[in-house]
Amino acid sequence: MTAMTITSVPGVEVGHWTDLTAMTGCTVVVFPEPNVAAVEIRGAAPGTRETALLEPGMRVETIQAILLTGGSAFGLAAADGVIAELEAAGRGHHTPVGPVPIVPTAVIFDLFLGDPTVRPGPAQGAAAFRSASGDPVEMGSIGAGTGASVAGWRGVDAITKGGLGSACTAVDDALVGALTVVNAVGDVFTLEGAPLTGGPLIPGPPAMLPDPATNTTLVVIATNARFGRNDLLRVAVRAQDALAVCLRPGHTRYDGDAAFVVSCGDVESSADLVGEAAFVATGRAIEAALQAAATPGSG
Repeated sequence: MTAMTITSVPGVEVGHWTDLTAMTGCTVVVFPEPNVAAVEIRGAAPGTRETALLEPGMRVETIQAILLTGGSAFGLAAADGVIAELEAAGRGHHTPVGPVPIVPTAVIFDLFLGDPTVRPGPAQGAAAFRSASGDPVEMGSIGAGTGASVAGWRGVDAITKGGLGSACTAVDDALVGALTVVNAVGDVFTLEGAPLTGGPLIPGPPAMLPDPATNTTLVVIATNARFGRNDLLRVAVRAQDALAVCLRPGHTRYDGDAAFVVSCGDVESSADLVGEAAFVATGRAIEAALQAAATPGSG
């Protein structure tokens, strides 16, 4: 049986660009239109672009894609490539001079695992976009999860490999999919409390660790249930609650933890029920990320 991932939500596509030598990458989640998007950021060290547009009361509600990327603040440039591809396809917010693509972006700090001088840029963002498909999401050391690590708060010797994971669950007639990039300062657990250990670092332990550790876990939730932005923010809260359960410590001053939620369907459902489904899907995606990262050849 094919595993359900965020691409099980109709119209949602995911693409990756990966550099296993430099240990970095980026991942694009592309959405059908119309849609409504929201974000909640709880980490105190976020690296983002276009997230202010997702706050309540803002004029533009529909986005074309979300980019998750390595490279810390440098990686934000990869969004330029995604925007160029969308513009070429005629997609974006309508203006008198043509479409302006809206691509909210968030980064992780992955510079100390591989070559810190190699970061995703416009060409890499464009490549990730061109690879997007509705196939089940590849997981582990791939895309934005390539240079992810966990448990850095315990010191260099305790670090294991994080990664990218995805899961999807159903509630009534609605589907709720989650994609996570697990790059946590803290230790990782299942929703039930069982500890999770990632894989060995590639190529090996970093020569030095930022003091304090600098990490971020990112979440994208997609659902075919129809909601406005205020309801989506409540769903985002439950996704962030899953991070608090699965990552210990989580939401630290050294993390940039962010949860994006996108409603891209017309199924009638309850925001409370979808929020609980998002809680479960986020936890399962975190678990899938660590399991895949610990599996040789994953990604």
